[in-house]
Amino acid sequence: MLPENNKKLNRLSAGTPDKRNQHKRLELLQSMPIFGGIRADTLVFLLEHSKQVAVKKGDYFYHEKDPAQSLFVLVHGKVMLLKAWLGEEYILKALEPGNCFGEVALMDLQPRNTTSLATEDSRAIELTNDTFHLLFEREIEQYTMIRMNMAREVCRRLREADSRAFAADIQARRLKRPH
Repeated sequence: MLPENNKKLNRLSAGTPDKRNQHKRLELLQSMPIFGGIRADTLVFLLEHSKQVAVKKGDYFYHEKDPAQSLFVLVHGKVMLLKAWLGEEYILKALEPGNCFGEVALMDLQPRNTTSLATEDSRAIELTNDTFHLLFEREIEQYTMIRMNMAREVCRRLREADSRAFAADIQARRLKRPH
């Protein structure tokens, strides 16, 4: 559980990446499961249509229940995904460079289901729905592959969550048994 933090979203656009940093970002995307099998020219297209977002320590990329317009790829820093329950925020997952977040809401077209707090000064690549729509119009096969990869990643996370829920359920049952 984290102490209540009422800082408002403070996103600073870090501008368009220069060419030397674009190569590093391209390598980062190529190493990620959701971009597996995607051609380099497609990733360059995505990077050219993305924003670089800088968020200071203690500020947020987004809040739970915000409308979802984009996903983020963490380039630098650390981010904590938080989930609210009964008025408190709980840590769901810690993220490091190379992790993406925010993609679930793009897939199910629902508001954000987590809050993303920068626990260090952080930078991320922001890929919007509009960027994915441009890719859809340009290269439907690459768009479809990214969406399939996103679905696989979400399914992998669901399996992990199922395993954790099962383990917690079994542990609770063992505690309830008379000795």
